[in-house]
Formats: sequence, C-alpha cells, structure tokens
Amino acid sequence: MIRVMLPQHLRTLAQTGSEIELAIEGQVTLRAVLDALEARYPTLRGTIRDQTTLERRPFLRFFACEQDLSHEPHDRPVPDEVASGAEPLIILGAIAGG
Repeated sequence: MIRVMLPQHLRTLAQTGSEIELAIEGQVTLRAVLDALEARYPTLRGTIRDQTTLERRPFLRFFACEQDLSHEPHDRPVPDEVASGAEPLIILGAIAGG
C-alpha cells in the first residue's frame, strides 16, 4: 500500500483524513499514484494536475524521503521507501506571498 498525505484543502474536497492508503498495480510512479488517487477521489481531478496536460498545478509540490519530486518526470519510479509504504508521498500546498 502506498501512503499519500494531502494538504487541508484537498482533504476537504476528498472528504478524507490527512493520510490515504492506495493500492498500486505494477510499477509505482508518481503518475500511477496520482491516477489511483484521482480514481478513488474523483473530486480531486483537476486540482492536483491539469485535466488536459496532466501537469502539476502551480502551488502544489510533491515530496518523499526529504526529496522534492515536483519537477521529476512523472513516469520515474518513486523512492523504494514510498513504494513499500514505509514513507508517505506528501502533496504539499506551496506557500507564496510578498
């Protein structure tokens, strides 16, 4: 099982807690995790990635094992610790201001 942690605004949309467990078939990539997350919680479609391009939305970041995965190719496997469920994939709302 893959563990995913969501920021508060996405938890509210999905009507779930801060951590979600997802079963992923095959290779565990960021794209596979996001596909499974959106399939399980359809209200999140278009909030994490653009529905047409599937690119990450601005002001959202992906972290795992103290690494920023936001700019990594979505088809690259996630770290082994995430794939095994030992560490969560964290989706974090970026903070901006001036």
